[in-house]
Amino acid sequence: MKFKNLLIIALTLSSNLLFAQKGKQLFPEMPGMVSFTYRSSLSKDAAATLDTLKGLGIKDMEFSSLFGKTAAELRKLLDERGMKCSSFGVSYEQALNKTQEVGENAKTLGAKFVRVAWVPHKGAFTLAKADSTVADFNTIGKKLKDEFGLTFCYHNHGYEFEKHEDGTLMDYIIKKTDPNYVSFELDILWAFFPGGDPAGLLTKYPTRFKLMHMKDLRKGVVGNLSGGTPVTNDVALGTGQLDIPAILKAAKKSAIEHYYIEDESPSYATQVPQTMAYLKSLKK
Repeated sequence: MKFKNLLIIALTLSSNLLFAQKGKQLFPEMPGMVSFTYRSSLSKDAAATLDTLKGLGIKDMEFSSLFGKTAAELRKLLDERGMKCSSFGVSYEQALNKTQEVGENAKTLGAKFVRVAWVPHKGAFTLAKADSTVADFNTIGKKLKDEFGLTFCYHNHGYEFEKHEDGTLMDYIIKKTDPNYVSFELDILWAFFPGGDPAGLLTKYPTRFKLMHMKDLRKGVVGNLSGGTPVTNDVALGTGQLDIPAILKAAKKSAIEHYYIEDESPSYATQVPQTMAYLKSLKK
């Protein structure tokens, strides 16, 4: 009888714990923001735009541009608002040929990461281009790490998912780059669009992805390997095709340090608050 009572108590506690877990938020953090989302308004009035973002509760920024200011001027605007820049995005050419300047600007901004989001290429992305990309990334990453203490990240854009052997050229780049010097930023839309699996990538390479762009693809849109789609196909999280909860659950088990909202749509002013509300609504 005593054993039966203990069993009932144990089952009750287990049930209560399960219920409590289901009631917990899946994504309790405040996400960061990619500056490209607010590119138009940041170009016109950076201070007022940062005020708007602060009003939304955003404190973490990834800048893809200095918007006509010096890194020091932009840092001052952030400091005045209690905001920070954790990642600094630059072009492939800048990262490769102006590494010193990029590193100095990133440090001035207070960033820990430097990110490149596009490899210049014509036509389909090839193995030869992947090889040269790997070599350049290892060079860039080593200099940024050794001289500035920065982590270099590559942001996928869809074209790297060309088939190669038993995987893709994205797999090839991840495996061939030196993990001491090269990490990755997972753009979940640009992993899904070419037929990839964002959650699967995080599970397959749990230590390589440090940053994430959170965005969703309009329902009915068929992807391809071009690396491009109209910006109007960016929709608020939870209203598109991606399985956001599954991706976030995989991300929680990975090395992701910063989650950024990116919404390239002209409807970002209404979609960003919708995205933030959706993230808050998710339960484990």
